[in-house]
Amino acid sequence: MARHPKKLPQKPTPTQERIWTGTIQTADAYDRADVALARLSGESRSRIQQWMKQGLVTLGSKPVGPRDRLTAESSVSIRIPPPPARDVTPESIPLEILHEDTDVLVINKPSGMHVHPGAGRPTGSLAAALLHHCEGKLAPGGGPDRPGIVHRLDRETTGLLVAAKNDAAHRELSRQFRERETEKTYLAFVLGRPRGDAGTWEGSIGRHPVIRQRMAVRTRGRTAKTDWKIVSCWPGASLLELQLHTGRTHQIRVHASAAGCPVAGDAVYGGTNPLTRAAKVPRQLLHAYRLSFTHPKTGEYLSFEAPPPADFAAFQSYLDER
Repeated sequence: MARHPKKLPQKPTPTQERIWTGTIQTADAYDRADVALARLSGESRSRIQQWMKQGLVTLGSKPVGPRDRLTAESSVSIRIPPPPARDVTPESIPLEILHEDTDVLVINKPSGMHVHPGAGRPTGSLAAALLHHCEGKLAPGGGPDRPGIVHRLDRETTGLLVAAKNDAAHRELSRQFRERETEKTYLAFVLGRPRGDAGTWEGSIGRHPVIRQRMAVRTRGRTAKTDWKIVSCWPGASLLELQLHTGRTHQIRVHASAAGCPVAGDAVYGGTNPLTRAAKVPRQLLHAYRLSFTHPKTGEYLSFEAPPPADFAAFQSYLDER
């Protein structure tokens, strides 16, 4: 059935810039300015860097750059511009919501849904579905094309995501993800079996040098750490539980492939073979099944679980019956 985008009233957003002023603490004086100010202000590092490029971050009358080092007790000002107009049209798309209150939503994302719209895929995103469900009342802090979005899952990856309904919730949740205070646990079927029963993958991840749509383990990449343990094994495949300590693009898929046991069904990173074709695996079998974080307003520690979808059970049944 075709989806028909529906225009809904939007929550008014501020039209005036606001000024944030903060004092650099001794513990932050040795860090890069973008890192220190992200920690101090609660804004994302990418937004701080963007404002620095625009000359909106100053020490007195002097612009501050990302790599600058600030002295303790110095006072820094940020001219925070009003949020841009939204580029997402609300769409009536069913959502599986595990939790909702005035500040956050926890969603079980299905396979095939992009988290936010992009080039060549303007409709059908989680952001559009959230805007419709919340009648436009989502935090603009994620950007004009990703209102409410705090973190992402790949299009084919299923499982749990948390979204923010207001800027205060977005800033606090973003800080928790940035400071690695959240817990993200996944299940994945992989081809073959890793060495040992449990371990840690720590290869740094960066853009593939030739295929720009892919990531790869690279010496000059960004630090990445994934803990894994075997849940079950079959000839030719294993079920792993994995916990992320960092949130790099395609992290589990890249680490698993580099370890010689790609995620089953992952055509991008070598996860297709006669076994997956015979079992008619429809996608990369990766599922974010547990998500834990501290509620941004109440301070309560929350933990949610979502069982894997039917394609996980179908592949396991195929392996059991071989």
